[in-house]
Amino acid sequence: MSLRCVHGLQFPAAISAALAGLMLTTLGGCAVGPDYHKPDQAQDQPPAAWAVEAPWRAGEPGDAHAKGAWWERFGDPVLSQLEQQAMANNQTLAAANARLAQARANVTGVAAGQLPQVGLASRASRLQISGDRPLTNYNSPNFSTVQSDFSLALTVNYEADLFGRVRRSVESVRASEQQSVADLENTRLLLSADLAANYFSLRQADSELRVVNRSIALQRRSLELATARHELGATSGLDVAQQETLLESTLTQLDLLRRIRGLYEHAIATLIGTPAPLFSLPVTEGEVTPPAVPLGLPSDMLQRRPDIASSERAMAAANAQIGIASAAYYPSFILNPTYGFDSNSMTTLFNAPSLMWSFGVSVSQTLFSGGRIGAGVDFAKAGYQGTVAIYRRTVLTALQEVQDGITGVVTLDSALVQTQKAIVSARQAVDIANARYEDGVAIYLEVISAEQALLSNERQLAQLNGQRLLVSVFLIKALGGDWGA
Repeated sequence: MSLRCVHGLQFPAAISAALAGLMLTTLGGCAVGPDYHKPDQAQDQPPAAWAVEAPWRAGEPGDAHAKGAWWERFGDPVLSQLEQQAMANNQTLAAANARLAQARANVTGVAAGQLPQVGLASRASRLQISGDRPLTNYNSPNFSTVQSDFSLALTVNYEADLFGRVRRSVESVRASEQQSVADLENTRLLLSADLAANYFSLRQADSELRVVNRSIALQRRSLELATARHELGATSGLDVAQQETLLESTLTQLDLLRRIRGLYEHAIATLIGTPAPLFSLPVTEGEVTPPAVPLGLPSDMLQRRPDIASSERAMAAANAQIGIASAAYYPSFILNPTYGFDSNSMTTLFNAPSLMWSFGVSVSQTLFSGGRIGAGVDFAKAGYQGTVAIYRRTVLTALQEVQDGITGVVTLDSALVQTQKAIVSARQAVDIANARYEDGVAIYLEVISAEQALLSNERQLAQLNGQRLLVSVFLIKALGGDWGA
């Protein structure tokens, strides 16, 4: 009888041929359940273009480019340094990395089910057989025997995946792994956007603090003027009281702004993985200009946003679950060949008469499950339909976020221009009111009203600049990150 070598041992040709034949049948077998097809973007009916106004322009798709350090386009070195610290130390990002590692390990474990599980079994025992044991033949003598038993065997366990249960399982976990990759990218995007939003909100607070401090200096000079005129008997004490009230109100605003700035500072500390009591950012000077963002087409965004990619991969995983559930309708085939030696003495364990082998196939088929299998298939189908709905909702939300960002930027740009004009007029009004008051042709209430209007407009300009930066961050996040090298 011819022999074939497997892992240093030899299987009879009949076993090898049967095992190879079943494995080939498995590889060529069918996989039950629907095959997954990536959703057609046309079915989701994205609009042909964004509703934009000049000077917006359409950008060219750059899906092959890295979409990482988009924050560097703002040209703020402090923000860039904070983003790098967040990418290295943020705990939410660390948890997402751990989930991805789990998903990859799960793929390796499930994919191992496509290969035979080979093991080595050994046994060494000394036993006594009862002399009074039950007999199957009363003509046979019955003796008590003491003997040894030594065994060494190579075992193989292999599921012949004729109906694709294992293949669908691998398909599902691979899609889940790809979903974890997209989730990790989405976590990075959300983290960087959240950090930038808190940082620019802090910068906005700094701008407002500068405005309020300038107003306090102006109001103190006005208080000195009102006090001097009162001491000379030119005015009553009402002017002094009114100016003191305005100054105290502005000082209160200063304290509130400092508190708000502290909240943003603490949020930044948590995002970069630093205890809030140990972190501080100095008050910054100057203004940051948001970058010009090329929009591209709405259909391009479906390839750029990681949350859309994650939802699409969830659909693929859920689709494979239908095949796994449907495979329960069909029989399962388990191959259990063994090859080895068995002897009552170690010295004769590897002799030819000690050779033993077996080849078996176990087949199991559910005949009645009380509707359990059908319920499992219906459950998987409903789960798939749920992922389809989530995918479509994600696309619609993404389109809304981008359009909201576009509208917000256009509106804020117009408001900035109007506010700058209002500030010029408010400063002129303060100068005129002071001159009229010094000449004695106006009451002090005109000066107070002019100063309040100037403070309000200057704070509004600082707030609009901050909101413009926030909307730019929001728009970049909505578009899926950076748009190319």
